[in-house]
Amino acid sequence: MTDWQPHTARARQWFESLRDRICAEFEAIEREAGSDAAFRYTPWTREEDGNADPGGGTQGLMKGKVFEKVGVNVSTVRGNFAPEFAASINGASAENPGFSATGISLVAHMANPHVPAVHMNTRFLTTGKAWFGGGADLNPPIPYEDDTEDFHARFRAACAAHNPTYYERYKKWADDYFFIPHRGVHRGVGGIFYDHLECEDDPSFERNFHFTRDVGEAFLDVFPRLVRRRMESAFTPEDKLTQLEWRGRYAEFNLVYDRGTLFGLKTGGNIDAILMSLPPEAVWT
Repeated sequence: MTDWQPHTARARQWFESLRDRICAEFEAIEREAGSDAAFRYTPWTREEDGNADPGGGTQGLMKGKVFEKVGVNVSTVRGNFAPEFAASINGASAENPGFSATGISLVAHMANPHVPAVHMNTRFLTTGKAWFGGGADLNPPIPYEDDTEDFHARFRAACAAHNPTYYERYKKWADDYFFIPHRGVHRGVGGIFYDHLECEDDPSFERNFHFTRDVGEAFLDVFPRLVRRRMESAFTPEDKLTQLEWRGRYAEFNLVYDRGTLFGLKTGGNIDAILMSLPPEAVWT
């Protein structure tokens, strides 16, 4: 059986380096807008009875002129799932509840309603199996066709470099996943989402890790361009109300349906870091 600890360590190092570059780029955008906003980093340690090394993470949070609220979190945790939760996780069971997980999670809520909000995460998990998952999706309160096309085009290119079937498969997965059944609407304009990209040995790990890194690079390339395109757009009180109503839908999805939220809560994650995905302000009319 493969010892996945060195692989987890490599994935963690990458996620942390990606976080550092994303945060530096977002802070640069704030400076371009005349703001001195910067990320505040708060480390946290996970607790689990009988576990001497449960891991933890760092929550990065910035509130600025362009980014009304953006969180970029990296965590690396290990331990045992609760028996009733283990059965729902790939490769785990009540008899074999052990797991490790490392990943980066990002949600940005923007001050200007013409600038799209965004979500991105990538992760590496091990149970009785090992796999990568992740993706990114664009969530504009006021959609623009060219923003949507540029976002998808960048991830289409990232997918095409690895497998000609990835983009259509993972786009559909995002469309199906980021849907609010009780509203009958999608959360945004989509992107890509993948999970259970399984690693059976070193070659498959390298292949899937390479793809996951390219997903992160695609995000870092395309999203700051979209922010700079829209961040100085004039907006009306009606535009702001549209944004706040849309944020209500976003909050509903994350609290009712999002699997990442559930995973964090079920594994003793940091509550503030888990719920950083919620918008700073929203309305329900």
